[in-house]
Amino acid sequence: MDWAGFWVSLTAGGIAGMCVDLILFPLDTIKTRLQSPQGFKKAGGFREIYAGVPSVAVGSFPNAAAFFVTYEFVKSVLATVTPLYLSPVTHMAAASFGEVVACLIRVPSEVVKQRAQVSPSTSTFQVLSNTLYQEIPFSLVQFPVWEALKDLWSWKQGHVVDSWQSATCGAFAGGFAAVITTPLDVAKTRIMLAKAGSSNASGNVFSALHSVWRSQGLPGLFAGVVPRMTAISLGGFIFLGTYDKTRSLLL
Repeated sequence: MDWAGFWVSLTAGGIAGMCVDLILFPLDTIKTRLQSPQGFKKAGGFREIYAGVPSVAVGSFPNAAAFFVTYEFVKSVLATVTPLYLSPVTHMAAASFGEVVACLIRVPSEVVKQRAQVSPSTSTFQVLSNTLYQEIPFSLVQFPVWEALKDLWSWKQGHVVDSWQSATCGAFAGGFAAVITTPLDVAKTRIMLAKAGSSNASGNVFSALHSVWRSQGLPGLFAGVVPRMTAISLGGFIFLGTYDKTRSLLL
């Protein structure tokens, strides 16, 4: 990736991140409160659903920009040394590296946002490790599916997909990944909202999953799945569609 590609990915990614985070923030607040051990009503219900939005606005541009710069760079490097049939592996690796870099920016604003939404107490290290536990598996599913759907659609119609088609692929990929990774999201939220000294405060994802399974069963592991799937499907449409559209305008 040359310098022009770097700046295009930086700008397009940042704009896409700002758009999706600010538009979908209320749904994310509702999802977080649904997953809170306090219960939805005690965690705030529908009150002040824009609480914490300033921290998101500050963090979303550099977060998304860092992700896409890393994603496009790693993808371009690996594409030169891996065969075509290993493209999904290339996209998985690129997305994983992108998430690691982006998480270093995302975590401080995520802590502020979660505390504003439900008033929890947790450490930044716990947030970093558990955000990585949740985000990397999500990206491992979303981005290969997104790229595969775009390739399939391009092959079917005989030319590269345009921005709205890429956005549609992003919506399907995001929704699919959202459902599969909801238990990890529940565990991350429980850990972030855990009170000091509680079993979840240790930061162990598997322990948190077991605790939810023991107390609430399968419904507990998939708490908030509908707003999460809805938000991420819509988010995938906005985020990836905006990214592709901005990138095509800048190139």
